[in-house]
Amino acid sequence: MKKIRLGKTEIITPQNAFGALPIQRVSVAAAVSLLRRAYEGGMTFFDTARAYTDSEEKMGLAFEGIRDKIFIATKTMAKTGDELKKELETSLKNLKTDHVDLYQLHCVPQCFRPGDGTGLYEALVRAKEQGMIKHIGCSAHQISAAEEVVQSGLYESLQYPFSYLASDREIALVNACRKADMGFIAMKGLSGGLLTDSRACMAFMSQFDNVLPIWGIQREKELDEWLSFFNEEAVLDEDIKAVIEADRKELSGDFCRSCGYCSPCTVGIIISQCARMSQMIRRMPSESLLTDHWKKEMERIEDCVDCSVCMTRCPYSLNIPQLLRKNLEDYREIIAGRRSV
Repeated sequence: MKKIRLGKTEIITPQNAFGALPIQRVSVAAAVSLLRRAYEGGMTFFDTARAYTDSEEKMGLAFEGIRDKIFIATKTMAKTGDELKKELETSLKNLKTDHVDLYQLHCVPQCFRPGDGTGLYEALVRAKEQGMIKHIGCSAHQISAAEEVVQSGLYESLQYPFSYLASDREIALVNACRKADMGFIAMKGLSGGLLTDSRACMAFMSQFDNVLPIWGIQREKELDEWLSFFNEEAVLDEDIKAVIEADRKELSGDFCRSCGYCSPCTVGIIISQCARMSQMIRRMPSESLLTDHWKKEMERIEDCVDCSVCMTRCPYSLNIPQLLRKNLEDYREIIAGRRSV
Protein backbone atom coordinates (compact mmCIF):
# COMPACT_ATOMS: atom_id res chain seq x y z
CA MET A 1 0.00 0.00 0.00
CA LYS A 2 1.43 3.34 -1.10
CA LYS A 3 2.02 5.94 1.61
CA ILE A 4 1.39 9.62 1.00
CA ARG A 5 2.55 12.84 2.60
CA LEU A 6 -0.41 15.05 3.49
CA GLY A 7 1.05 18.29 2.20
CA LYS A 8 2.92 20.57 4.52
CA THR A 9 1.43 18.82 7.56
CA GLU A 10 4.17 16.21 6.99
CA ILE A 11 1.66 13.53 8.06
CA ILE A 12 2.76 10.29 6.37
CA THR A 13 0.01 7.65 6.14
CA PRO A 14 -1.15 4.84 3.88
CA GLN A 15 -3.39 6.04 1.05
CA ASN A 16 -6.34 4.23 2.61
CA ALA A 17 -8.04 5.94 5.55
CA PHE A 18 -11.13 5.66 7.75
CA GLY A 19 -14.08 8.05 7.57
CA ALA A 20 -15.91 7.78 10.89
CA LEU A 21 -19.26 9.42 10.10
CA PRO A 22 -21.07 6.04 9.71
CA ILE A 23 -19.96 4.64 13.09
CA GLN A 24 -22.48 6.94 14.78
CA ARG A 25 -25.11 4.50 13.46
CA VAL A 26 -23.73 1.39 15.20
CA SER A 27 -23.27 0.33 18.81
CA VAL A 28 -20.26 1.35 20.88
CA ALA A 29 -18.91 -2.19 20.83
CA ALA A 30 -19.31 -2.50 17.06
CA ALA A 31 -17.68 0.89 16.44
CA VAL A 32 -14.72 0.15 18.71
CA SER A 33 -14.22 -3.21 17.00
CA LEU A 34 -14.26 -1.62 13.53
CA LEU A 35 -11.80 1.09 14.49
CA ARG A 36 -9.36 -1.29 16.18
CA ARG A 37 -9.54 -3.73 13.27
CA ALA A 38 -8.90 -0.88 10.85
CA TYR A 39 -5.77 0.10 12.77
CA GLU A 40 -4.59 -3.50 13.06
CA GLY A 41 -5.17 -3.92 9.32
CA GLY A 42 -2.92 -0.99 8.43
CA MET A 43 -4.98 2.22 8.58
CA THR A 44 -3.44 5.06 10.58
CA PHE A 45 -5.56 8.12 9.64
CA PHE A 46 -9.06 8.47 11.12
CA ASP A 47 -11.41 11.36 10.32
CA THR A 48 -14.43 12.37 12.39
CA ALA A 49 -16.31 15.55 13.32
CA ARG A 50 -18.00 17.16 16.28
CA ALA A 51 -21.25 17.04 14.25
CA TYR A 52 -21.15 13.23 13.97
CA THR A 53 -23.02 12.72 17.28
CA ASP A 54 -21.04 10.12 19.31
CA SER A 55 -18.41 9.27 16.67
CA GLU A 56 -15.65 11.11 18.57
CA GLU A 57 -16.47 9.31 21.83
CA LYS A 58 -16.34 5.92 20.12
CA MET A 59 -13.01 6.83 18.57
CA GLY A 60 -11.68 7.90 21.97
CA LEU A 61 -12.56 4.53 23.45
CA ALA A 62 -11.08 2.61 20.53
CA PHE A 63 -7.70 4.28 20.59
CA GLU A 64 -6.91 4.38 24.29
CA GLY A 65 -3.35 3.17 24.68
CA ILE A 66 -2.36 3.60 21.03
CA ARG A 67 -2.93 7.33 20.54
CA ASP A 68 0.66 7.93 19.46
CA LYS A 69 0.38 5.35 16.68
CA ILE A 70 -2.45 7.04 14.73
CA PHE A 71 -3.51 10.40 13.30
CA ILE A 72 -6.85 11.86 14.36
CA ALA A 73 -8.66 14.52 12.33
CA THR A 74 -11.87 16.14 13.50
CA LYS A 75 -13.93 19.17 12.54
CA THR A 76 -16.01 22.01 13.94
CA MET A 77 -19.00 23.90 12.56
CA ALA A 78 -18.41 26.75 15.01
CA LYS A 79 -19.32 30.21 13.78
CA THR A 80 -17.17 32.22 16.19
CA GLY A 81 -13.80 31.89 17.85
CA ASP A 82 -15.37 31.37 21.27
CA GLU A 83 -17.58 28.57 19.91
CA LEU A 84 -14.55 26.96 18.29
CA LYS A 85 -12.65 26.94 21.60
CA LYS A 86 -15.56 25.22 23.38
CA GLU A 87 -16.05 22.69 20.57
CA LEU A 88 -12.35 21.85 20.52
CA GLU A 89 -12.32 21.29 24.28
CA THR A 90 -15.31 18.95 23.89
CA SER A 91 -13.63 17.07 21.05
CA LEU A 92 -10.43 16.59 23.06
CA LYS A 93 -12.44 15.24 25.98
CA ASN A 94 -14.43 12.89 23.73
CA LEU A 95 -11.32 11.67 21.94
CA LYS A 96 -9.44 11.17 25.24
CA THR A 97 -6.44 13.09 23.95
CA ASP A 98 -4.58 16.32 24.58
CA HIS A 99 -4.27 17.20 20.90
CA VAL A 100 -5.82 16.70 17.48
CA ASP A 101 -3.47 16.07 14.57
CA LEU A 102 -5.69 17.93 12.08
CA TYR A 103 -8.49 20.31 13.07
CA GLN A 104 -10.77 21.42 10.25
CA LEU A 105 -13.44 24.03 9.80
CA HIS A 106 -16.40 21.93 8.69
CA CYS A 107 -18.28 22.53 5.40
CA VAL A 108 -17.09 26.10 4.97
CA PRO A 109 -19.19 28.41 2.76
CA GLN A 110 -16.17 30.71 2.32
CA CYS A 111 -12.52 31.00 3.25
CA PHE A 112 -12.27 32.29 6.82
CA ARG A 113 -9.36 34.68 7.21
CA PRO A 114 -7.66 36.75 9.89
CA GLY A 115 -9.65 39.89 10.66
CA ASP A 116 -12.88 38.76 9.00
CA GLY A 117 -14.87 39.38 12.19
CA THR A 118 -15.62 35.74 13.04
CA GLY A 119 -12.47 35.11 15.06
CA LEU A 120 -12.32 31.57 13.67
CA TYR A 121 -8.87 31.77 12.11
CA GLU A 122 -7.43 33.54 15.13
CA ALA A 123 -8.84 30.81 17.40
CA LEU A 124 -7.25 28.12 15.23
CA VAL A 125 -3.87 29.83 15.46
CA ARG A 126 -4.12 30.17 19.26
CA ALA A 127 -5.08 26.52 19.64
CA LYS A 128 -2.15 25.53 17.47
CA GLU A 129 0.24 27.67 19.49
CA GLN A 130 -1.09 26.01 22.67
CA GLY A 131 -0.46 22.55 21.26
CA MET A 132 -4.15 21.56 21.25
CA ILE A 133 -4.01 21.05 17.48
CA LYS A 134 -1.06 20.24 15.26
CA HIS A 135 -2.42 21.35 11.87
CA ILE A 136 -5.38 23.27 10.47
CA GLY A 137 -7.57 22.64 7.45
CA CYS A 138 -11.02 23.08 5.95
CA SER A 139 -13.68 20.80 4.55
CA ALA A 140 -15.92 22.15 1.80
CA HIS A 141 -18.65 20.95 -0.54
CA GLN A 142 -18.84 24.06 -2.73
CA ILE A 143 -15.99 24.13 -5.21
CA SER A 144 -15.81 27.92 -5.25
CA ALA A 145 -15.23 27.93 -1.48
CA ALA A 146 -12.68 25.14 -1.83
CA GLU A 147 -10.77 27.05 -4.49
CA GLU A 148 -10.77 30.14 -2.29
CA VAL A 149 -9.30 28.13 0.60
CA VAL A 150 -6.49 26.80 -1.60
CA GLN A 151 -5.70 30.20 -3.06
CA SER A 152 -5.53 31.81 0.39
CA GLY A 153 -2.44 29.90 1.48
CA LEU A 154 -3.78 29.96 5.06
CA TYR A 155 -4.60 26.27 5.54
CA GLU A 156 -2.60 23.07 5.47
CA SER A 157 -5.25 20.73 4.07
CA LEU A 158 -8.52 20.64 2.17
CA GLN A 159 -11.22 17.98 2.44
CA TYR A 160 -13.54 17.84 -0.56
CA PRO A 161 -15.79 15.27 -2.33
CA PHE A 162 -13.72 13.42 -4.91
CA SER A 163 -14.33 10.24 -6.87
CA TYR A 164 -13.85 8.97 -10.40
CA LEU A 165 -16.93 10.97 -11.36
CA ALA A 166 -14.90 14.14 -10.74
CA SER A 167 -15.14 16.99 -13.21
CA ASP A 168 -12.13 18.62 -14.86
CA ARG A 169 -12.54 21.52 -12.45
CA GLU A 170 -12.37 19.17 -9.46
CA ILE A 171 -9.25 17.45 -10.80
CA ALA A 172 -7.75 20.92 -11.25
CA LEU A 173 -8.54 21.55 -7.57
CA VAL A 174 -6.50 18.47 -6.61
CA ASN A 175 -3.61 19.69 -8.74
CA ALA A 176 -3.84 23.16 -7.20
CA CYS A 177 -3.50 21.56 -3.76
CA ARG A 178 -0.41 19.71 -4.90
CA LYS A 179 1.12 22.93 -6.23
CA ALA A 180 0.32 24.71 -2.94
CA ASP A 181 1.70 21.76 -0.92
CA MET A 182 -1.70 21.27 0.70
CA GLY A 183 -2.96 17.88 1.73
CA PHE A 184 -6.10 16.79 -0.14
CA ILE A 185 -8.52 14.53 1.77
CA ALA A 186 -11.05 12.89 -0.52
CA MET A 187 -14.47 12.35 1.02
CA LYS A 188 -17.39 10.67 -0.75
CA GLY A 189 -15.10 8.46 -2.79
CA LEU A 190 -18.15 6.29 -3.53
CA SER A 191 -20.27 9.32 -4.54
CA GLY A 192 -22.78 8.78 -1.78
CA GLY A 193 -23.00 5.04 -2.45
CA LEU A 194 -23.66 5.24 -6.21
CA LEU A 195 -20.27 3.69 -6.99
CA THR A 196 -20.13 0.05 -5.99
CA ASP A 197 -16.78 -1.22 -7.29
CA SER A 198 -14.33 -0.62 -4.44
CA ARG A 199 -11.37 -1.76 -6.51
CA ALA A 200 -12.12 0.81 -9.20
CA CYS A 201 -12.53 3.53 -6.57
CA MET A 202 -9.24 2.60 -4.91
CA ALA A 203 -7.37 2.32 -8.21
CA PHE A 204 -8.58 5.77 -9.27
CA MET A 205 -7.29 7.34 -6.05
CA SER A 206 -3.91 5.66 -6.44
CA GLN A 207 -3.16 7.85 -9.48
CA PHE A 208 -2.79 10.89 -7.23
CA ASP A 209 0.22 11.16 -4.96
CA ASN A 210 -1.36 13.90 -2.81
CA VAL A 211 -4.88 12.47 -2.30
CA LEU A 212 -5.92 10.66 0.89
CA PRO A 213 -9.30 8.91 0.52
CA ILE A 214 -11.35 8.44 3.69
CA TRP A 215 -13.84 5.62 3.20
CA GLY A 216 -17.05 5.82 5.22
CA ILE A 217 -17.17 2.48 7.02
CA GLN A 218 -20.07 1.06 9.02
CA ARG A 219 -19.88 -2.73 8.58
CA GLU A 220 -17.25 -5.44 8.91
CA LYS A 221 -17.74 -6.44 5.28
CA GLU A 222 -17.01 -2.89 4.10
CA LEU A 223 -13.87 -2.74 6.23
CA ASP A 224 -12.70 -6.08 4.83
CA GLU A 225 -12.92 -4.69 1.30
CA TRP A 226 -10.74 -1.68 2.05
CA LEU A 227 -8.24 -3.63 4.14
CA SER A 228 -7.82 -6.14 1.31
CA PHE A 229 -5.96 -3.50 -0.69
CA PHE A 230 -3.12 -3.57 1.83
CA ASN A 231 -2.39 -7.08 0.58
CA GLU A 232 -3.39 -6.76 -3.06
CA GLU A 233 -2.87 -3.42 -4.76
CA ALA A 234 -5.75 -1.99 -6.81
CA VAL A 235 -4.24 -1.35 -10.22
CA LEU A 236 -5.76 0.98 -12.81
CA ASP A 237 -5.67 -1.59 -15.60
CA GLU A 238 -7.79 -1.75 -18.75
CA ASP A 239 -10.63 -3.63 -17.03
CA ILE A 240 -10.86 -1.04 -14.26
CA LYS A 241 -10.67 1.80 -16.78
CA ALA A 242 -13.66 0.26 -18.58
CA VAL A 243 -15.66 0.16 -15.34
CA ILE A 244 -14.83 3.80 -14.66
CA GLU A 245 -15.71 4.90 -18.19
CA ALA A 246 -19.08 3.12 -18.08
CA ASP A 247 -19.97 4.68 -14.73
CA ARG A 248 -18.90 8.13 -15.89
CA LYS A 249 -21.19 7.87 -18.93
CA GLU A 250 -24.12 6.83 -16.76
CA LEU A 251 -23.64 9.07 -13.73
CA SER A 252 -21.61 12.17 -14.52
CA GLY A 253 -23.43 15.47 -14.30
CA ASP A 254 -26.10 16.67 -11.91
CA PHE A 255 -26.78 13.98 -9.34
CA CYS A 256 -27.48 13.90 -5.62
CA ARG A 257 -24.45 12.88 -3.50
CA SER A 258 -26.65 12.22 -0.46
CA CYS A 259 -24.73 14.65 1.74
CA GLY A 260 -27.97 15.57 3.54
CA TYR A 261 -27.29 19.31 3.86
CA CYS A 262 -30.57 20.07 2.07
CA SER A 263 -32.61 18.55 4.91
CA PRO A 264 -35.03 18.85 6.53
CA CYS A 265 -37.57 19.32 3.77
CA THR A 266 -40.41 21.69 4.66
CA VAL A 267 -42.98 19.09 3.56
CA GLY A 268 -41.16 15.98 4.80
CA ILE A 269 -39.63 14.60 1.59
CA ILE A 270 -36.55 12.41 2.22
CA ILE A 271 -34.54 14.32 -0.36
CA SER A 272 -31.23 12.47 0.02
CA GLN A 273 -32.89 9.21 -1.04
CA CYS A 274 -35.74 10.33 -3.29
CA ALA A 275 -33.60 12.63 -5.46
CA ARG A 276 -31.41 9.71 -6.57
CA MET A 277 -33.88 6.84 -6.46
CA SER A 278 -33.57 6.01 -10.17
CA GLN A 279 -29.80 5.62 -9.91
CA MET A 280 -30.00 3.51 -6.76
CA ILE A 281 -32.55 1.15 -8.29
CA ARG A 282 -30.34 0.60 -11.32
CA ARG A 283 -27.17 0.05 -9.32
CA MET A 284 -28.16 -2.17 -6.40
CA PRO A 285 -30.72 -4.84 -5.47
CA SER A 286 -34.00 -3.03 -6.04
CA GLU A 287 -36.45 -5.09 -3.97
CA SER A 288 -35.95 -2.98 -0.86
CA LEU A 289 -36.57 0.21 -2.87
CA LEU A 290 -39.84 -0.95 -4.44
CA THR A 291 -41.67 -1.55 -1.17
CA ASP A 292 -44.88 0.12 -0.03
CA HIS A 293 -42.77 2.25 2.32
CA TRP A 294 -40.73 3.77 -0.51
CA LYS A 295 -43.73 4.07 -2.81
CA LYS A 296 -45.30 6.26 -0.13
CA GLU A 297 -42.12 8.29 0.36
CA MET A 298 -41.71 8.86 -3.37
CA GLU A 299 -45.31 10.03 -3.70
CA ARG A 300 -44.50 12.74 -1.14
CA ILE A 301 -42.68 14.48 -3.98
CA GLU A 302 -46.14 15.55 -5.19
CA ASP A 303 -46.32 17.70 -2.03
CA CYS A 304 -43.30 19.79 -3.07
CA VAL A 305 -44.28 23.47 -2.92
CA ASP A 306 -41.16 24.79 -4.68
CA CYS A 307 -40.13 26.76 -1.61
CA SER A 308 -36.49 26.34 -2.75
CA VAL A 309 -35.19 26.09 0.81
CA CYS A 310 -33.40 22.87 -0.16
CA MET A 311 -31.73 24.60 -3.11
CA THR A 312 -30.31 27.33 -0.88
CA ARG A 313 -28.68 24.63 1.26
CA CYS A 314 -27.39 22.37 -1.52
CA PRO A 315 -23.60 22.72 -1.79
CA TYR A 316 -23.72 21.48 -5.40
CA SER A 317 -26.30 24.06 -6.57
CA LEU A 318 -28.66 21.34 -7.80
CA ASN A 319 -32.20 22.06 -8.94
CA ILE A 320 -33.60 19.71 -6.32
CA PRO A 321 -37.34 20.05 -7.10
CA GLN A 322 -36.59 19.20 -10.73
CA LEU A 323 -34.46 16.21 -9.72
CA LEU A 324 -37.17 14.96 -7.38
CA ARG A 325 -39.88 15.14 -10.03
CA LYS A 326 -37.70 13.40 -12.61
CA ASN A 327 -37.01 10.60 -10.13
CA LEU A 328 -40.71 10.27 -9.32
CA GLU A 329 -41.53 9.97 -13.03
CA ASP A 330 -38.85 7.28 -13.47
CA TYR A 331 -40.01 5.46 -10.33
CA ARG A 332 -43.61 5.32 -11.49
CA GLU A 333 -42.53 3.90 -14.85
CA ILE A 334 -40.51 1.20 -13.11
CA ILE A 335 -43.43 0.31 -10.82
CA ALA A 336 -45.79 0.16 -13.80
CA GLY A 337 -43.37 -2.09 -15.66
CA ARG A 338 -42.92 0.37 -18.52
CA ARG A 339 -39.22 0.66 -17.79
CA SER A 340 -36.68 -2.01 -16.91
CA VAL A 341 -34.55 -1.78 -13.79
